Amino acid sequence: MVRHRIFPDYIFETSWEVCNKVGGIYTVLSTRAQSLQKLINDRIIFLGPDCWGENVCPFFQEDSSIFSDWMRHVVSTDLKIKVGRWLIPGKPVAILIDYKSYFKDKNSIYGKLWEDFQVDSLHAYGDYDDSAMFSYAVAKVVEDFYHYNMKGTENVVFHANEWQTGFAALMMEKLVPEIATMFTTHATGIGRSISGNGKPLYDYLFAYNGDQMAYELNMQSKHSIEKQTAKYVDCFTTVSDITANECKELLDKSVDYVLPNGFDNAFVPKGAAFTNKRKEARKCLLNIANALTGCEFDDDTIVIGTSGRYEFRSKGIDVFIDAMNRLRFDDRLQKKVVAFIEVPGWTAGPREDLCERLAAGKIYDSALRDPRCTHWLHNVEQDNVLGMMNYLDMHNRKDDKVKVILVPSYLIGDDGIVNKPYYDVVLGHDLCVYPSYYEPWGYTPLEAIAFKVPCVTTDLAGFGLWVNSIKGDCSEIEDGVKVIHRTDYNYSDVADAIRDTVVKFSLFDCDEVKSSRTNAERISKKALWSKFMTYYMDAYDFAIRKCAERNNK
Repeated sequence: MVRHRIFPDYIFETSWEVCNKVGGIYTVLSTRAQSLQKLINDRIIFLGPDCWGENVCPFFQEDSSIFSDWMRHVVSTDLKIKVGRWLIPGKPVAILIDYKSYFKDKNSIYGKLWEDFQVDSLHAYGDYDDSAMFSYAVAKVVEDFYHYNMKGTENVVFHANEWQTGFAALMMEKLVPEIATMFTTHATGIGRSISGNGKPLYDYLFAYNGDQMAYELNMQSKHSIEKQTAKYVDCFTTVSDITANECKELLDKSVDYVLPNGFDNAFVPKGAAFTNKRKEARKCLLNIANALTGCEFDDDTIVIGTSGRYEFRSKGIDVFIDAMNRLRFDDRLQKKVVAFIEVPGWTAGPREDLCERLAAGKIYDSALRDPRCTHWLHNVEQDNVLGMMNYLDMHNRKDDKVKVILVPSYLIGDDGIVNKPYYDVVLGHDLCVYPSYYEPWGYTPLEAIAFKVPCVTTDLAGFGLWVNSIKGDCSEIEDGVKVIHRTDYNYSDVADAIRDTVVKFSLFDCDEVKSSRTNAERISKKALWSKFMTYYMDAYDFAIRKCAERNNK
């Protein structure tokens, strides 16, 4: 007999990335929101940091009619909040919280966290304090909302994402024990740090001690909050099997559920609109390439992209550059290739010389000075991409079959060069490559295939493992996604595999390209939130039942 799943009457979900577009968790929450809105309209409430002050947040619209009675009550408290709607599909309720007033109580808050949950805040630095005070404020807001608006009979879930909001989940268990708590780590802090510091992660995972590594890598406090939150919440989750294993080894806690990241393709343009946007994007990218390099690029040019956070090793940017360099000297390649590296760097603004050329709308036959970067950089001498390209003597010369261009800016439509949001750019690519070494899930390849762009990823990414699992074998570029086997030590093999895949794709005829694009889209539809929400329903049910047990002890 199948047990009836309990679904929450209210869900409070918090992340540093609510109405704050800084990384992949923004995509997770913003694409899932509409599915939750359909289930419990306006009883899914997102809580994020008020990073904007008096300035207008472009992702949020304040609305005084929402919870108006409670908001009149809030005026008499020390809570500083804005209530409105997150401007994403579904337009869910969002509460932005000004948390700065709690800094004066920081030491006493940290003392209670140690007493109640053994969270070590002594070694805090950087963004730890901001995260902690924000999380404390979130817990106080939810506590006030619960006691003002609810009868105490509702099933309520509080869902915290990443270590930054772990404090809030722990505080909920003290302030409102009736609320079920969930915590999702999208990547363990220790795992990300091991990878980022060039240490082998996977072959030695069984031998690493999370606490010892936290001491060695100077991140004891961040590790402590993540580990203790995982230990105490009603339901501990992560986003892939590969990260679940990481949690077990580094946090000493097995996850209760794996919640794979889905996607909402409602904003993917259809029909003629898709075709027009793709043509516009390709034209934009090739115009930038021409204006920078002085080379002409015909319709047969293959446009390749990689994107994500600027994590040089973890995201595989290093091996991507290496692969493009090897491709330059491959006699099998008969087409021109322009490869864009779209990662946010420390930009000093768009290049004026490039802006002038693009505004003129001409075709150029001479290159600009250093035709490899679209924006000026503050740290050009220390930039990893340009540094590796210098080492490999990659300068986008006239006779180079492969040109590599760094776009070191967030693509939200106002960067001064591309001036298109990322989703309007990615569909202009012919192929996307994400050869990650450390990637708990991997939204970028999922986004690419949703826009019918075949992609390359690895089996060290949760998404890559998932693709292989649904095929039942190693997926190839003909299937829409090429999954490369990657280990701690086969870097050169990965570079060769990327090169060979690009060559193979370049030799496809029109029908083969069309088939690969169709298969890519078909895979993406298997990862829609409508398919993946069932995992969340199981986790909500588990958390609510565990909360009931906790309160009945």
